[in-house]
Amino acid sequence: MSSNSKSSTPAADALRKPLRIVAIGGGTGLSTLLQGLKAWAGPVRPTVAITAIVTVTDDGGSSGRLRRDFAVLPPGDIRSCMVALSQDEALLSRMFQYRFKEGRGLKGHSFGNLFLTALTDITGDFAHAVRLASEILASRGDIIPSTAANVVLEAQLTDGRILKGESTISKSRAPIDTIRIIPASPQPFRESLEAIRDADLITLGPGSLFTSVIPNLLIRSIPREIMRSQGVRAYVTNLMGQPGETVNFTASDHVSAILKHCGVAQKSARRLLDYVIVNKAPISNAALRRYAEQKALPVEVDLDKLNAMGLRVLESDIADRGPKIRHSPERTAQLVIKLARLGRRRRQLMASAAARS
Repeated sequence: MSSNSKSSTPAADALRKPLRIVAIGGGTGLSTLLQGLKAWAGPVRPTVAITAIVTVTDDGGSSGRLRRDFAVLPPGDIRSCMVALSQDEALLSRMFQYRFKEGRGLKGHSFGNLFLTALTDITGDFAHAVRLASEILASRGDIIPSTAANVVLEAQLTDGRILKGESTISKSRAPIDTIRIIPASPQPFRESLEAIRDADLITLGPGSLFTSVIPNLLIRSIPREIMRSQGVRAYVTNLMGQPGETVNFTASDHVSAILKHCGVAQKSARRLLDYVIVNKAPISNAALRRYAEQKALPVEVDLDKLNAMGLRVLESDIADRGPKIRHSPERTAQLVIKLARLGRRRRQLMASAAARS
């Protein structure tokens, strides 16, 4: 037996496995990141092992109707993440994303949402239904709802009004002061906390700040585990402000809102985050004009304020070249992989130091 084998420990062996990335969020932003990471999570010698922790507060559209009619967790964001990680780019994934255009009771429903609802009824467990559906789609990663509780999102606006329900909140044009969930202290899944504990990298976003990212952090055990993590923690900043949620928000405003809802002071931002990822590539004037009609403007990167929080800022070309202003799955994933490697080295150093003590 070689000397390397003799010195091997379970902790050291674990650190030689694929990079562990936990991506937290919801909506289009999270599925875009997962789509890019999927290329690194192939079935043969994968570079990464992916866990997605997904918000379950949606109460609009197909998800909202199924939630009200069948008392299930909203399946929409979960479905999008499963498809984003699916090996099958063709018929099966398209079928899960198919939305009925007509039919009494069917119009507007996504097939994947109906499938998850039926599977939940059969198994009696939404999380188990998600695992089974992920196997059918051969998803290259684990997808976990942020909680099994039937939570409702509630917002207090800066003018003092209270709005209840994600779909109502997202339509408001008044600034949001705080977001909370009812009931106030839902439990996360044990698998989520274990994944965060073992992660080389934890990402927040991209995605709607108040309705996709922060709701996951209101599951109180989740931010606590993030703060205890030995891996790297990074926030992927949105490219554009969102009408009804983050009009005129700078990058530091996004971070400040996350810290506030996790009970972390700005001067202690490094307790929760290490890096903030921002876009440095120019966006076409034609695209900006289209978005400006909806009062959506690019997120200003105020480096001085981010640096004052003690955060490291990574500026990179992560905007897609398409007609919609979105993150590039491939370039965002490449940057995330680099951070995961940093996190792996950090954890290796900590494991070595613990072994010597």
